[in-house]
Amino acid sequence: MLDDPEKPEDNLDISLIDDDEIGSSVKAESHALIPALPYPEQLYILPLNRRPFFPGMAAPIVIEPGAYYEVLKIVAKTDHKCVGLFLTHKEDANIYKMSFDDLYKVGVVARILRIIPIEQGGAQVVLNMEKRVSIEKPVKSKHLLAQVKYHDDTPLAHLSKELKAYSISIITTIKELLKLNPLFKEELQIFLGHSDFTEPGRLADFAVALTTAGREELQEVLETFEIEKRIDKALLLLKKELDISRLQSTINQRIEATISKTQREFFLREQLKAIKKELGMEKDDKTLDAEKFEKRLKKRVVPEDVMKVIREEMDKLSALEIQSAEYAVCRNYLDWLTIVPWGVYSQETHDLKKAEKILDQDHYGLKDIKERILEFIGVGKLTGGVKGSIICLVGPPGVGKTSIGKSVARALNRQFYRFSVGGMRDEAEIKGHRRTYIGSMPGKMVQALKSTQTMNPVIMLDEVDKMGASFQGDPASALLEVLDPEQNREFLDHYLDVRCDLSNVLFIVTANVLDTIPEPLKDRMEMLRLSGYIQAEKIEIARKYLVPRNRKLMGLKTKDVSFTKGALAQIINGYAREAGVRNLENNIKKIMRKVAVKIARGSKSEAHLITEKNLTTYLGKPIFTSDRYYKVNPVGVATGLAWTSMGGATLYVEVVRYPAEKTEMKLTGQAGDVMKESAQIAWTYAQSHCFIYAPGIPFFEKSQIHIHIPEGATPKDGPSAGITMVTAIVSLLLNRPIRENLGMTGEITLTGKVLPIGGLKEKLIAAKRSKVNVLIFPRENLRDYDELPEYLKKGVEVHFVDTYMDVFKIAFPPKKGSNHAKRVAKKQTS
Repeated sequence: MLDDPEKPEDNLDISLIDDDEIGSSVKAESHALIPALPYPEQLYILPLNRRPFFPGMAAPIVIEPGAYYEVLKIVAKTDHKCVGLFLTHKEDANIYKMSFDDLYKVGVVARILRIIPIEQGGAQVVLNMEKRVSIEKPVKSKHLLAQVKYHDDTPLAHLSKELKAYSISIITTIKELLKLNPLFKEELQIFLGHSDFTEPGRLADFAVALTTAGREELQEVLETFEIEKRIDKALLLLKKELDISRLQSTINQRIEATISKTQREFFLREQLKAIKKELGMEKDDKTLDAEKFEKRLKKRVVPEDVMKVIREEMDKLSALEIQSAEYAVCRNYLDWLTIVPWGVYSQETHDLKKAEKILDQDHYGLKDIKERILEFIGVGKLTGGVKGSIICLVGPPGVGKTSIGKSVARALNRQFYRFSVGGMRDEAEIKGHRRTYIGSMPGKMVQALKSTQTMNPVIMLDEVDKMGASFQGDPASALLEVLDPEQNREFLDHYLDVRCDLSNVLFIVTANVLDTIPEPLKDRMEMLRLSGYIQAEKIEIARKYLVPRNRKLMGLKTKDVSFTKGALAQIINGYAREAGVRNLENNIKKIMRKVAVKIARGSKSEAHLITEKNLTTYLGKPIFTSDRYYKVNPVGVATGLAWTSMGGATLYVEVVRYPAEKTEMKLTGQAGDVMKESAQIAWTYAQSHCFIYAPGIPFFEKSQIHIHIPEGATPKDGPSAGITMVTAIVSLLLNRPIRENLGMTGEITLTGKVLPIGGLKEKLIAAKRSKVNVLIFPRENLRDYDELPEYLKKGVEVHFVDTYMDVFKIAFPPKKGSNHAKRVAKKQTS
């Protein structure tokens, strides 16, 4: 296989041949050209992959050990020492699986001038290309051997004017190429030493060999035997080469000019900088950095220990060269040390009336939260500043936890900075990276001080219940120092490595649930619960806040779109039935976008009134129809009340019986371990007290009981469904439905004692949303109920119970003319 013939190291594989034999067979001819000998009728063929050779050329090729080395051995022993060189049809053809169909029919005959053995094996062969040759027919042989026909250029008695003109054009073009590419100069001198202008065919071959034309174009010239056509094709390829060389020269000149201009501008700037420095008109970068740091320090009251570190670093910076890597590290460290607002505080306002006004402007309802914040501000007024307390706002998404933090900052006239710690796994995010690491920087606390430029901002840590932990550290543990009023006055950031006082910062933390927050961290925070909103509150929030705000965002006016109270109620019940108002706002935005499109398309601006009747044209069919599966609970079905991270929800417990040899209980509905235990307790209590609640009725003899909690894809857990399960079992045992619109919650013990539960407000809101207006709560939750606002208690009949007997009396009121309840009470007493 032969590579580019213009390179002296092109490869051709040939079988191994003895170096001494090769040397001896051509030693006599190694010093000069071989004299003209008759050409053989048959030639061994060597395939070329990249470019064809032309007559009149001399070129070396490298032949590696392989199948074709045998050919070299055979040819070296002949008198003529001739071999045929033919181009393959495909450039990537495999020469070891070569046939005559894979070769062009026209090539050149080459005579071996010299063979130089190579130490690694193979040989370097110097070949002289003598004339064109074509394959007549293959000859059967181990190697590629063919009957060939030789083609000589027709001798010309005298040059025609046309050929002479072609020759002059080629020489002129070559001269222009020499100006652009001096590499062609040596080849031209060799050619002129062996040829003249009276051989236009040789001139054409030489000119084509100079070009970088493609292998097919070169092969086409090689196959052109008529001199007039050949020289025309050669001139065309030479002109193309000249155009390419000119374009290359233009590109090089443009690049060199750009580089020269850039270098010139650089030197001029450096000279100008040096002149200005000598005249005192400009300072170097090191002086500018030092002055910038000094200017910052004048505006701050820096603690003595911090100032000592800054002075040491300033001295170190002055001794370093600007180009050194350590200069950049030292400069960045000083930049952070001096940008922290040491001794800079926002002027707090403790006007309770103003604070109350701001809270009412930003939020509707949340009376208990607002009262606690006003207490907080009132204490700050008496003590001279709000500090030493960390507030944790706990509640479902969309109830306004983040916006309350902004309102507190506005009421106190403090700067506000918020960042989320949800998904954070590296404690360096809180306490900073050590300066030994590349790209290190301070933690979020120092970044907050830099951003707010005050030492007493309001910093909100969002989603604290969603922090992670990894091999890089536990950010929850790092927060212990930050959120402890006794420790954060000497907070140490790993990057700054100096003490920083965070005791004047007001930290507000938000979470959806408390279960995932470590106990030591919860111990440092004061919990304020945001339970969510009932329908009446959501309607007012939509009217006062959501509709006006989004109307403005959408570029609409009051006359363009308005909502009736019924439409808002329908959106809340049918499309946005969550504890917060985020989905409610999203639906209002959706309606307003559709209205905006109508107004943008229409030429007239018409008012759009959103009512219950046309609401489906904007939002489609309602997503929710009812929280309640049953308008009237059938036998064996009881309604419970549950708490979730999204707020409160109603929960049904269904019980059925079917024949079985053994009386057993089965529970389904993806209940957690605590709920499974609660179901087992309910089953045991009902079985042990069935003689009281269902006298004379055997307890599910030869029957199996199946308790199911609907929505099986949703995990459920907790003990507060205990009395609900007992009531459903008793209902099935008595074959009697439970009182209408009754919901209950409470943990039950084996003796029938009803224990208190959590999330009472959320459960009450869920009951009102589902129109369950008769509720049973444990008596120990009475104090939680008394703290609820009156509007939540309105329209609800609430019963507080101590034992399950109290539940039974409410759930199964005596029928007219029935003494069943009296008998039950009598048995319970006995």
